[in-house]
Amino acid sequence: MNATNFNQPLDSAVTPRFCEPATFNRLPLQKDFKGLDIGLVGVPFDLGATYRKGAALGPGKVREMSRLIRKINHATRINPYELCNVADVGDVPINPIDINASLNAIEAFYRDLHAAGVAPVSVGGDHTIPYPIFKAIVDPKNPIGLVHFDAHADTLDELCGTRVNHATTFRRGVEDGLVDPKRVVQIGLRGTRYGDDDISYSTDSGMRVIDMEEYEKLGRDKVIAEVHRVIGTGPTYVTFDIDGLDPVFAIGTGVPEPGGLSMRDSQVIIRSLVGKNLIGGDVCEVAPDLDVTDHTPLNAANLLFEILCVVSHSIAHRKGRLQA
Repeated sequence: MNATNFNQPLDSAVTPRFCEPATFNRLPLQKDFKGLDIGLVGVPFDLGATYRKGAALGPGKVREMSRLIRKINHATRINPYELCNVADVGDVPINPIDINASLNAIEAFYRDLHAAGVAPVSVGGDHTIPYPIFKAIVDPKNPIGLVHFDAHADTLDELCGTRVNHATTFRRGVEDGLVDPKRVVQIGLRGTRYGDDDISYSTDSGMRVIDMEEYEKLGRDKVIAEVHRVIGTGPTYVTFDIDGLDPVFAIGTGVPEPGGLSMRDSQVIIRSLVGKNLIGGDVCEVAPDLDVTDHTPLNAANLLFEILCVVSHSIAHRKGRLQA
């Protein structure tokens, strides 16, 4: 297969953006995984969220706003659809009233995707979803690193008496041997906390935590250098909780925290990952009904594209489609 027969998005210069059913980036909807390099997946799950619900509606609205996305990243010049065969593979079949059934369904869906050799780039859903994804696609003999954008560490042991929810995701991943904490960098942490130990697991386990105070002291370029130092050359996953953005860029989320990352800085940091060993990524916690302007899902669609670009470049390199 070569780029001449990879899936292509609808061309908005030919087919207007308001035409045809919405899919991620206007790509074909392909429910079988044959021949794909990357699957764009919707995970309409918010049973792990503890306050304002609505992230289950995130994938649908991000699909709508991704009508605005074109083919080429103006900064990196990456066209992911020339590098890889990409499709919208639909939504995971969630059980809307049974959290365990839903988590099992997510894991099973991603196991099938992984068995077909397809890398996932996903839209949640709340930030519980990386955990079952990791369980499906990561071999504990080769744990992954993370570039984690978030206002919150998501490394509590439990919340509201439960141990699998959107505040415990990355602790469970480390405990299961799926995530190497020494190759994790958490960017943008801030906000009020339950107690002094809210992020202690992150620091005690060896994660590199860059809260907003340190982010401002270091500046973006030094943060990028630190990200590269931490993740090294090993397999790495990018996870972006939309509340990592300042609420002026993303009010449509369950737990907005003032004083966060700008959209511009987030784009630049993700773009810096070109050449890294990336295995997938996600954008989570978009609750579109909490943002009547659609600003939040629009930014999520753009972050999804940024992640797709760097993941496609990494896959194309591993498959020998690019020069070293």
